[in-house]
Amino acid sequence: MQQIVFLDSDTLDANVHLHRPDFPHHWQSYPSTAPEQVVARLREASIAIINKVRIGKAELDQLPELRLIALAATGSDNLDLEACRAANVAVCNIRNYSGPSVPEHAMALMLALSRNLFAWRQSLLEGRWQQSGQFCFFDHPIMDLQGKRLGIIGKGTLGQALGERARGIGMEVRYAQSQVGGAAEDDRLPLDALLQSSDVVSLHCPLTPYTRHLIGPRELALMKPGALLINVGRGGLVDEQALLEALANGRLGGAGFDVASIEPPPPDHPLMQALQYPNFILTPHVAWASEESMQRLADQLIDNINAFAAGRRQHRLV
Repeated sequence: MQQIVFLDSDTLDANVHLHRPDFPHHWQSYPSTAPEQVVARLREASIAIINKVRIGKAELDQLPELRLIALAATGSDNLDLEACRAANVAVCNIRNYSGPSVPEHAMALMLALSRNLFAWRQSLLEGRWQQSGQFCFFDHPIMDLQGKRLGIIGKGTLGQALGERARGIGMEVRYAQSQVGGAAEDDRLPLDALLQSSDVVSLHCPLTPYTRHLIGPRELALMKPGALLINVGRGGLVDEQALLEALANGRLGGAGFDVASIEPPPPDHPLMQALQYPNFILTPHVAWASEESMQRLADQLIDNINAFAAGRRQHRLV
């Protein structure tokens, strides 16, 4: 009988229905797992389900029974894929489950920042409307997105879905040229040109050695004064200290992030410090987490496990 262990089940909402695999198995679920608990909890497991728990060569060397790691997420930067390959441990991930949720979240951040909604709300809480003595007041700038250029870094499923939505409200959309090669396309620009010409820049690429700190001090300085930066991809894509400085000096029009390099970020993290600015929005890695998307993820997770047990390669990384 297969032994299945889910190491961090609290990464899915309790209201999500996670049906059980079709084959005989024993299921063990833990809300969360500390690094020093991984080996003990997986010692008898043939299938591990993880979302953010890290597994590397040191753990795999102690888990001879393990045959599959089923990621309850798309990203795999918490796994040593080469070590999995060497240990003959298969890895599968979740794909194309959050198509509506992530681009809608990115659009929400863009709209909130371009209309300065948080600054207006704070002014109302401080009594500014009553103090103004007028039917309206003009403390905070408002930018229409129609006619503006959206530069998207990452032309995968989510990047393209955001592009479709942005065109729907009249934005001009361009994508960054791939950093690792690829055919030339009319709607792609070199990264520097994209940054220099875009009113809004949105990140939708994976975190790799090529993309870590893709947006740093140099790139932030290239962006148009008053431009918006959206990151619903991975925290490590942006040099967060450089972002804090760009917000402090007023060069950026605003930034909306759903991810951080450390999650959860400690109180002294640059993104937590940036919350002092009304033109910075931080959400706790929930762009993917609509009810509909989480259920699609849960269904696909079990489908991937059933496929592995049946000898089919489905959404395999290794």
